[in-house]
Amino acid sequence: MSQRPIYLDCHATTPVDKRVLEAMLPYFTECFGNPSSIAHSYGWEAEAAVKKARATLAEAIGSKPEEIIFTSGATEANNLAIKGVAEAYFSQGRHMIAVQTEHRAVLDPCLYLQQLGFEVTFLPVQPDGLLDLAQLEKAFRPDTILVSVMAANNEIGVLQPIAKIGEMCRQRGVLFHTDAAQAIGKVTLDVETAKVDLLSFTAHKIYGPKGIGALYARRRNPRVKLAPQVHGGGQERGLRSGTLYPPQIVGFGKAVELALAEMDSEAKRLRRLRERLWKTLQNVEGIHLNGHPKQRLPGNLNVSVEGVDGAALLLGLQSVVAVSSGSACSSTATTPSHVLTALGREETLAYASIRFGLGRFTTQKEIDTVAKSAIATIQSLRQAGQPQAFSIPKPS
Repeated sequence: MSQRPIYLDCHATTPVDKRVLEAMLPYFTECFGNPSSIAHSYGWEAEAAVKKARATLAEAIGSKPEEIIFTSGATEANNLAIKGVAEAYFSQGRHMIAVQTEHRAVLDPCLYLQQLGFEVTFLPVQPDGLLDLAQLEKAFRPDTILVSVMAANNEIGVLQPIAKIGEMCRQRGVLFHTDAAQAIGKVTLDVETAKVDLLSFTAHKIYGPKGIGALYARRRNPRVKLAPQVHGGGQERGLRSGTLYPPQIVGFGKAVELALAEMDSEAKRLRRLRERLWKTLQNVEGIHLNGHPKQRLPGNLNVSVEGVDGAALLLGLQSVVAVSSGSACSSTATTPSHVLTALGREETLAYASIRFGLGRFTTQKEIDTVAKSAIATIQSLRQAGQPQAFSIPKPS
């Protein structure tokens, strides 16, 4: 069997850590009870496991366990936060603020709400991907009910100043939501310090199972009201009905526990590997870093390459390394990345981009192999007659 390519697409998903799988396994067979069946020991056992995981997630972000609502993932959590607030607060205002570089799981619910009569201001970003807080300040209106700004961008890894944004929202009595799917377990998150009212996160970005996520919803100072988007048995305080899935929830808790325990040392290791990759790639003429050079996730490197076709570049690399040109949720799109165009990248350059997502199991040897292959592929494509577009300007 041929050797599989090196995996550097950890922003799309990550493999389940064996320690996470080990924690999950008993809940598929021996401890199979329904957490809502509290009339017997099987249910009590499952309920206790869910309670423990909920406490772990709460501790990870500085919240209370009862403020954690389990969902099927960050996409559902984002929808519950945005649509839930819109429906619960529409009598107080129908204006929201988001950022042009948000994930589609935030942008699409906002666009949906616009069809229902809500107004959404989509703020631009600066060429480094950071939000201009002066523009945010100007965007607030008396009828603004929610601001949604992601903690860490899924394509360019840029870390937004969520504590400053949270303070601005709190001063104006506006709720603040952040999509932290890429940030949890990689950078420090504290909902009290950052004055976050709603926070979405998921397990499969941090070596946990797919299909499980959570929404933090503040219950005090202020108490956030949400309209449920899934109705049924009344689970999760009636905010997200549906039988809880203990194996996934246990795996989520274990994944968060491991990520937090190893976060500092892992961040240092990933930064070193990322900088090694970037330093080597800079030996190629006409390669540009996308996003802020320092204020970004430790394992993220997003570059655009002049003078090559983006599809041909990915095709040329696929036998050596598994990477993407942007969000996995938009991988079939025929338009360039909305994140890169928001940075001001010209369309041709935005198409010719690679997102390297380094992770827990990435080695220095793999980084050196990928760097060598990427340089060889770029040079080969250019020599084969790709347009030598070295005059494409960088974003100003």
